[in-house]
Amino acid sequence: MEIGVVQDVPLWGMISSASLVVKLVMALLLGVSLISWWHIFVKLYLLMRSKSRARAFEEEFWNGAEMNKLAQRIAASQGDGGQMERIFEAGFREYTKLKNQPGADPADIAGSSRRAMSATYQREMDVLESNMAWLATVGSVSPYVGLFGTVWGIMSVFRSLGNIGQATLANVAPGISETLIATAMGLFAAIPATVAYNHFSRDIDQLGTRFESFMEEFVNILQRQAYKR
Repeated sequence: MEIGVVQDVPLWGMISSASLVVKLVMALLLGVSLISWWHIFVKLYLLMRSKSRARAFEEEFWNGAEMNKLAQRIAASQGDGGQMERIFEAGFREYTKLKNQPGADPADIAGSSRRAMSATYQREMDVLESNMAWLATVGSVSPYVGLFGTVWGIMSVFRSLGNIGQATLANVAPGISETLIATAMGLFAAIPATVAYNHFSRDIDQLGTRFESFMEEFVNILQRQAYKR
């Protein structure tokens, strides 16, 4: 007895023959995936640029660059510098404003500079962490959205089988194959978003620690200079 072989259906053919709800789920997941990839490439560029500029600024600063000239160069860049440069500029600007005031306490000067840098630090970290919630949401929710499309499609397949006297694998397999594409698309959207989120979270934490270490060391330098004035 020969067993009939069902001809392979192209992927686009399976998508086009899916039910309306499953098509909407697939379109949603495709759009979410494209937006996620855009955020991934933008964030990757931002973090690479941030790490490179932080490294270059640290080398310049700790190699004995004059702080006045360094602050002037950063101010002239009109915000085009790196995060660490802007943190330094905020602290040094506050220090310069207070150091010549008569009777100013060195500890107060250092504390005010620390607060100015902390405020700039928080703003810079907010920029680095932007769109991270999107990646986390896509990574956690997309598989369930794809699964919803698959479950809905399978329900439609079994409802349609009610009009058939005898259900066979040949009747069921094409419909189920179409609906499983929704699950695959959910995973396709979720996996890159999750991997990117974990990678970027680690890089952002490392940059945050780097900024905080610089702030502490710079505050100590400013406090020593304040006592010498």
